[in-house]
Amino acid sequence: MRIAKSIFVRPGSNATYGMVAIALSFFVFAYSSHFGQPSILLYYALWFPLVLMDYRNVLGSYQKQLWLFAFGIFTCLSIFWSVVPSVTARAAIQYMTHIFCALVAMRTLDIRTLSRGAIAGTGLVLIYSILFGYYAYDPIDGTYSFVGAFDSKNQLGFYASLGIYFAFAAVFVLGERRIWMLGAGIAGLLSAYCLLASQSATSVLTTGLVVALCVSLRVILFLSPKQRKKLFMTVAISGVVLAVAGVYLGAVDLVLGAFGKDSTLTGRTYLWQQGIAAAMQNPFFGVGYQAYWVQGFSEPERLWQEFYIASRAGFHFHNTYIETTVETGLIGVVLLASILLTAFVGHINRFLSDIRNDESYVLLGVATLLLIRSFVEIDILNPYHVGSFLFYFTAGKLSKRMRAPASAQMPAGERMEFAPPVNWEPRAGR
Repeated sequence: MRIAKSIFVRPGSNATYGMVAIALSFFVFAYSSHFGQPSILLYYALWFPLVLMDYRNVLGSYQKQLWLFAFGIFTCLSIFWSVVPSVTARAAIQYMTHIFCALVAMRTLDIRTLSRGAIAGTGLVLIYSILFGYYAYDPIDGTYSFVGAFDSKNQLGFYASLGIYFAFAAVFVLGERRIWMLGAGIAGLLSAYCLLASQSATSVLTTGLVVALCVSLRVILFLSPKQRKKLFMTVAISGVVLAVAGVYLGAVDLVLGAFGKDSTLTGRTYLWQQGIAAAMQNPFFGVGYQAYWVQGFSEPERLWQEFYIASRAGFHFHNTYIETTVETGLIGVVLLASILLTAFVGHINRFLSDIRNDESYVLLGVATLLLIRSFVEIDILNPYHVGSFLFYFTAGKLSKRMRAPASAQMPAGERMEFAPPVNWEPRAGR
């Protein structure tokens, strides 16, 4: 019996396989430290074979995607000046293959399949954490919080944030009904419970901001693209002014106080100072990708001791830009930040310019979530992490030409480019 390859590689036709692949990938990202190498091999087995089935469509034109590999290539180059070349080489290869898998997923899955897979995946991750998780004592702020099956409440909070966001997007943006509306509701409730139990202020604040943004964007869908851009610019400028005023008037301390945090962000400001000092020692190229937090080096050992990290692993500077500068220098941070900003601005532009673009609507929320969290976490910097997977998936969608939905009606005087079907070929005489 011959199986059509479209059920694996064609967006829309491969909904079942894509949903299962995304859900299992999320589970691997969450617990690969528990299940080890077999789980990583499963992750590769979900995406690499698709290249063999239809390499032209799965790989696409990599000339348009070279910018997505810029930071990954630089991590590989950092092997040559890394203080621990073996660690950097291993991590850089893992990161590059992780980017490749994310871009394979980007070219083979549509936004509905991604959302369904994310709902199923976060639900699976959170159920596992509820069944096998535990509460941990934080010696910094003196509280107990639910960390699930993770080693950090912030990681549990991140998955809970993704669960709430994708559940919201599935129902209110993509219009899911029946079984998937029920599934989104269950995943949303599980996520809300874990988010509250984790007591992660970062995740609570970012989730609220992103959902509020998506609700407000719903209003401007009733306007024409030109009107949307004018309104968006007005609101954006007003928001920046209010944010700056809030900082000077003490609004930040009020918000932090509501979550039981102080102005040091539970010691993070001190950690940032230490990171900046470390970055200044090798400002342009850094010490090598993932070559700082290595056991036996005096500075990381000191910080592990000061922050009560008994495992002497899994710690970082809680800021993507500081961490990236320490490891890959200013060159690396510019490369990574440019991809993040391109993803954010690119999807804003598509959302505002197109009559209706649900893909950019959903992915704009993802990009916003990653952008906000980048100032307090390092979600996009490591391989086998759900944040970096969604990061390259989101940015990669900008390398694909958009197709207008068949039902879209164009206003007079406006144009939209249409891409031909994937297997379209011109006929003779045309």
